[in-house]
Amino acid sequence: MIFERIAPEQHDTLDGVPEPSETSRLIGHAQTAGMLASAYRAGKLPHALILAGPHGIGKATLAFHLAHHLLRHPDFASAPEALAVPDPASSLFRQIATGAHPSVLHLTRPANDKTKSFKTVLTVDEIRKVSRFLSMTSHDGSYRVVIVDPADDMNTNAANALLKNLEEPPARTLFILIVHAPGSLLPTIRSRCQMVRLTPLAPDDLMAVLEGIEPPPVDPAARAALAERAGGSARNAILLTQYGGLEIAGALDALLAAQKPDIAAAHRLAEAVAGRDQAIQFDIFNRRALDLLSAAASEAALTGNLARAKTLSDAWHEAVNTISEAETYNLDKKQHALTMIDRLNSVMRM
Repeated sequence: MIFERIAPEQHDTLDGVPEPSETSRLIGHAQTAGMLASAYRAGKLPHALILAGPHGIGKATLAFHLAHHLLRHPDFASAPEALAVPDPASSLFRQIATGAHPSVLHLTRPANDKTKSFKTVLTVDEIRKVSRFLSMTSHDGSYRVVIVDPADDMNTNAANALLKNLEEPPARTLFILIVHAPGSLLPTIRSRCQMVRLTPLAPDDLMAVLEGIEPPPVDPAARAALAERAGGSARNAILLTQYGGLEIAGALDALLAAQKPDIAAAHRLAEAVAGRDQAIQFDIFNRRALDLLSAAASEAALTGNLARAKTLSDAWHEAVNTISEAETYNLDKKQHALTMIDRLNSVMRM
């Protein structure tokens, strides 16, 4: 499906896939959307929300739909009981999608002029935009909405700067923090927000999202396998089907399942994810490595093997730091992948 991209490119933009701000249809999360619409209509919408849940399930899309609802119906008492459906042809929709609406501030990882890509964190300079944004009078007396996407990406200085804004926000201000892992936030930030947990998409909803981008497999068994592997995440499903995610995950799994290290296969996989134009594939590889460590740690904990669980948990944290360093310092990707495979082989076979 071909569409006109009007939203600014972001660090996790996928070709042919609309950004949350330009997605006019919210699939799934009907109960949560209804709860938020009802809270607004009753004049009880909190000043700050955390939309928490796995990556790629529609948290940011819900955030933009809520922002659209508030701006389209500034009088909460007369607002409808369900979130307004954005009209892609309307000026309100296009202003929000392009980042031009004066009452919506969307904060995410900024561009890195030196590397011609994006920074690996959401910086304090971005968060400082909030104070300037809130110091300006709303152009029509409506809500002002700050969307931090995702809040997980804030460094310590950025988190502390946001905390100051959350402490005493002006009236008719709404902060929406998109969060993949709530535990990554400062406890003081969590305490100032209402937590709204979103669940992974049901298989039918997941396939409905894919239908709007590229038709999913026709075979029922293949659809079921894709839904299970994607874990209810539309983004995961897209990566698996369109960016070689199934093959990358399968290759890494096979390397770890082999009775002895397969050096040639390890080099083939490392080369496949380390090319100049393979940034998404490199990210898929890293995410699969982290998922394997996380799943193994959870399994060990559930079976009472706490020593192994701690070892795997420590390996997960070490892998997170290694991935961050590789991205921050633009290290050799092939060597990173080979090192990651070697570490996984070592710790998973213990």
